[in-house]
This record gives sequence, C-alpha cells and structure tokens, in this order.
Amino acid sequence: MDMNFLEIFGTVVGLVYLWLEYRASIYLWIAGIIMPAIYIFVYYKAGLYADFGINIYYLIAAVYGWFFWMWGRRKGKSRESADMEKNDKLQQLSIVHTPCRYYLPLFFVFIISFLGIAWILIEYTDSNVPWLDSFTTALSIVGMWMLARKYIEQWFAWILVDIVCCGLYIYKDLYFTSALYGLYSIIAIFGYFKWKRLMSVQ
Repeated sequence: MDMNFLEIFGTVVGLVYLWLEYRASIYLWIAGIIMPAIYIFVYYKAGLYADFGINIYYLIAAVYGWFFWMWGRRKGKSRESADMEKNDKLQQLSIVHTPCRYYLPLFFVFIISFLGIAWILIEYTDSNVPWLDSFTTALSIVGMWMLARKYIEQWFAWILVDIVCCGLYIYKDLYFTSALYGLYSIIAIFGYFKWKRLMSVQ
C-alpha cells in the first residue's frame, strides 16, 4: 500500500484522536487503536524504528486506557463512582492531578527507556536520529500511561513530544505527519486548559 496514502489517512485519524482527547471523550481510544496500527507501517518505512516500536505499545495502552476509563476507580471515591456509573458510565473516571508519589518512578521510567532505546538504535539499527527518536519515544511511554490514568499533567509530556516530533518529521520528509504534530503542539496547550475546566465541573 502507498505510504503517502497511509500517512494521510493516519493524519486524518490523528486529528480525530486529538479532538476526542481534547474533549476527554472515551471514544479517543477507538482512534487510539486505529492510528498506531497505521503508523507501524509508516514509521518502519521511514526508518524511525523507535517510533515503530512505540506504536505497538500504543496499541496495548489504548486497550488498557479504554478499560480503565470505563471501569477504573479512584481510591476514596467508590460511592461517587457507583453513583456516576448509574448516571453515565462513560464519564465515571474523573480527571485528576498526577499523585506526587508517581513523579520519581515516572522519571526513572523515562531515563531508563531513553537510554535503553538510544543504545538499541545506535547498536542495532541504521537510524540517523537515535537520540531524538528515543527521547520522543521514552516521553511518549510516560505520557501515554498518564493519559490512560486520566492525569491532567499528561498534556505537558505531549506538548514537548509534539514540538520535537514536528521538527523530526520534517527532517524525515514526513510532511503530513509533521503538520499533524505541529497542530498537536498548539492544541495540546488548549487541551490542558480544557481539562482544567472539566476538572472544576466534574
């Protein structure tokens, strides 16, 4: 199948995903399954092996995110969650701040992933952008988990990832994808404030 068609189709799905994430809609996980399935082929063809690998993780994380948003529970909110389940099952998981106890483990996950992926790319692939590729991949691992848990700070991870990816994909001649990530970086800022407003009324 033509890679340009796949890239354009992936861009369209990505825009849908972005809109649904902005609205904190559980249906973002449907697009979150389709989009990585497309980009597995796009990134492999472009030689972005870490991004290729991360999309396999995205597929798994999208399934996890779907189930957690559907049936996840916050500690100390069981009664509230039960009431919400009766009224609106799709909105039962609230947006919250990332608990402080998670920051250090997430930092270590990022550092270990960053260095480990960079080493693999340098030693075993022909990637000419191993450090940038591994940086965005490692930060995406953290960001995707935070999104699956519905932590508002996930937007900070995506803002940084999107800015770096925008330049990286221009360098790799993936112009449609670069435009998508340029839009991501702008909308991610608005997404953070949108989620803050949703937090205040949930």
